[in-house]
Amino acid sequence: MNQALNISQSKPHYEILDGLRGVAAIMVVFFHVFETFSNGDHTKQIINHGYLAVDFFFMLSGYVISYAYDNRWNQMTLKDFSIRRLVRLQPMIIIGSLVGAVLFYFQQSEGLGWGGISTTPVWKLILVMLIGMTVIPVGKSRHQRLE
Repeated sequence: MNQALNISQSKPHYEILDGLRGVAAIMVVFFHVFETFSNGDHTKQIINHGYLAVDFFFMLSGYVISYAYDNRWNQMTLKDFSIRRLVRLQPMIIIGSLVGAVLFYFQQSEGLGWGGISTTPVWKLILVMLIGMTVIPVGKSRHQRLE
């Protein structure tokens, strides 16, 4: 039952769905970039409601994944599926964590961003980045909850 999947068994690929997911991802990035310039005022947000692209991205991704794997569940175990997803997604998670950490740390020197960046120790930034690479959620510290 654990047979190797043949590439010829794959279904047609719809590039338009990849394009729509790409546009949604870019919208989310722009929403967060321009969020800095609005100083928390949603009326000054250039791409207002850009966060809705997250919902669209995940709905479309759910469809794409279910379409891609719907006829393979009898040939693939949950472990095989998990390994395929991990191999496909983990490199981008690691790259995103590295880029995010670098941009977070150096945004204060550009006069952008939120207060408190200059008080964040490098070891804490690296620790949160490494935990982020494992996709383990990091909650607020006890000190932050008291504020």
